[in-house]
Amino acid sequence: MNHHFNRGRTGTAHLLSIPTRILLVWLVPFAMARAASQEGEEDTGQSDEVRIHTLSSRPYLVSGGDALVQIDLSRHVTLDDLRVTLNGRDVTSVFHADSAARALKGLVDGMRLGRNLIQVLGRHHRSLATMRLTNYPITGPIVSGPYLQPFICQTESFILPDGTTLGPSLDANCSASTRINYIYMSTGGGSFRPLPSLTELPSDVSMTTTLEGITVPFVVRVETGTMNRGIYQNAILHDPTSDLSPTPFSPPRGWNKRLIALHGAGCPGGWYIQGGAQGADILDPLRLGEGYALFINSLNHPTNSCNAFLAGETAMMGKEHFIKTFGVPLFTVSTGGSGGAYTSLQIADEFPGLFDGVLIGATFPDALSIAYSGLDGHLLTHYFTVTDPTGFTDEQKVAVSGYKGIQAWFDAANQSQRTDPVPGRVDVAGYSSAVWNPVVPMGLRYDPIAHPGGARPTIFDVARNVYGIDRRTGFALRPFDNSGVQYGLDALNAGTITTTQFLNLNERIGGYDHDANYVAARSVGDLGAIRRMQQSAISLGGGGGLASIPVFDTSLLFDEDVIYHYQWYHFAVRERMIEANGDAANHVMWRGGPNFAELSNPTPESAALAAAVTTQSWAAFIRWVEAIKADSSHIPLRQKVIRNRPADLVDGCWTKELNPQFIAEPQTWSSLPNSTCNALWPSFSFPRKVAGGPLAANKFKCRLKPIDANDYAVSFTGAELQGLQRIFPNGVCDWSRRGVNQTGVIPFASFGPSPVNQIFDVSGHHHGAGDDENQDDR
Repeated sequence: MNHHFNRGRTGTAHLLSIPTRILLVWLVPFAMARAASQEGEEDTGQSDEVRIHTLSSRPYLVSGGDALVQIDLSRHVTLDDLRVTLNGRDVTSVFHADSAARALKGLVDGMRLGRNLIQVLGRHHRSLATMRLTNYPITGPIVSGPYLQPFICQTESFILPDGTTLGPSLDANCSASTRINYIYMSTGGGSFRPLPSLTELPSDVSMTTTLEGITVPFVVRVETGTMNRGIYQNAILHDPTSDLSPTPFSPPRGWNKRLIALHGAGCPGGWYIQGGAQGADILDPLRLGEGYALFINSLNHPTNSCNAFLAGETAMMGKEHFIKTFGVPLFTVSTGGSGGAYTSLQIADEFPGLFDGVLIGATFPDALSIAYSGLDGHLLTHYFTVTDPTGFTDEQKVAVSGYKGIQAWFDAANQSQRTDPVPGRVDVAGYSSAVWNPVVPMGLRYDPIAHPGGARPTIFDVARNVYGIDRRTGFALRPFDNSGVQYGLDALNAGTITTTQFLNLNERIGGYDHDANYVAARSVGDLGAIRRMQQSAISLGGGGGLASIPVFDTSLLFDEDVIYHYQWYHFAVRERMIEANGDAANHVMWRGGPNFAELSNPTPESAALAAAVTTQSWAAFIRWVEAIKADSSHIPLRQKVIRNRPADLVDGCWTKELNPQFIAEPQTWSSLPNSTCNALWPSFSFPRKVAGGPLAANKFKCRLKPIDANDYAVSFTGAELQGLQRIFPNGVCDWSRRGVNQTGVIPFASFGPSPVNQIFDVSGHHHGAGDDENQDDR
């Protein structure tokens, strides 16, 4: 039986009522936490009688001044003899006891910035257990490093469910007061409306029955506030006219104990802004009606913030706040398409345990993969349109690019624009350099001539804490490297281009400087940046949290002709998981979906296909997650995930017809009709794959080997071999070996202020070990 421990008053903390006027956001927590373990997750003194652990976050990653804490007791401990203190202050009254489970749970608030000590005392003040926690401001940062500056607040334009806004920001951190809105589903129009009263339900309120079989009024509580400089929201069924105010000990009756993390999409323009919209609709009537809760933050929308590591920190804080408000969910899943797909993947890999599964569509491994391949493709567009516009036929150009056609190649190549900070650059059709959100004033924007000290609109600069800063320029370091890359190698070996064309292309392809200007020399990526982008999952590895959760990949959008959402990216994710974990047994792929034109003007067939894929993938995905959670065995989690995958949940593709059919078949990457699914949904290549690189696209700087004429399917003359030696004096890529500084993710890495797992401090410019091309092949 649950009863209130020591009859004290429940200490419910309102996380965002904590003042945000905290100075020294960066320095104070860092200084107070210096003594924390660099490797351990907890600093505890436990005993056989009592153990303490946190339910809302890891103990060294607490935010906002409070934490949901559980104290487990052995049968030898008497509840009435215990006392709990926080930094010496008695907090026993906030704990609830569950005598059956022999556990106490309490929302402990009033923590100071930095180190805090929770202690459980027994008879005669004997210490039974201690736990040290490190608390950070709700404004952040915790692990993402120093604030990106400048930063434009947008609370005044953020629209709430009642049509009002959050109002002007309260401080330089873009903080706003927390707002609670109630809306309800009307029987009249099937849409949400503001709830007119908190004491009486309107006559037209709908009822909904949750997955737990509980029927409740379809009334939704929407909480909006700020954390980590973003605007967060959570939504959950809650009837204020009959339910208790939500706490971790009295969650809403309609909540099915399942939580969904949402993410927006996009990337270009996603820098230096808070975001005036979330990019995904948290008011999902289907999921809310089933009893799911949802949460999101404007910094989880890549169009606002194209930095997946910052998005991970933000999601970590958002889930922590949700737990402290409503309680611990049975599971948390993440879903999204395009930018929301890679954000889901990257957060899951870098922050294990934050998500219990990801269901994604229109997939990329990460935003970097789009840009990196775009940089290769853009060198080719420049070569074929400017350097050598008549030396290749269109068919040969396409073969060198790897894509299905010229438009597909140009669309992919133009995504290098997200690495180009120079405004107004004139290039091939569709290229737009220096993409900005209009809310960023012109006077803050970089211009190499007019404003060289301005903010730079690139995926590298928005994640400068990870990539590092070039001391000479003050710009973010760049990882792009094409040393030794033999562009068009597969086309040469296939006889599609001649040896002369191959040599001319590779001699004159060139590279980029730090402003994305074309230069004659090949690009050399910064070794530290290459390593850190993998350690942080800015470049997806697949061997962190993704190794032990269900990953369900759907096409959602299938179009190999335009819009650069090409199928090879889906396969790159799978290949990275195989490389990291030995297999992809926890990865399922369904292919087939509307093309780009059909998204805005669907045909009956494409609409039926989209409906079939989205409906059936969600149902199968949730069956998988629930089966894992029901498995109480003590085998490793990865084994649980694989063992509990439903037998009918297999790879396959869908037909596009009024009654779409599922074809169960292992999915393979090919443009040839060598299987039923590849005939229906062919997938094409990309420039670095044509250059001999891996489908995983994860060897960002290749190791070099001497030129060997026997490596080619064609014959070179003596003069041509000499030319090849001149073009590649240090050798060509050896794709059979690991890339230079190729490494795996470091789960819960830190770029400061947290010292735990801190791999880089941008202010100190230390790069750590291993930034050396001559390291071994480990």
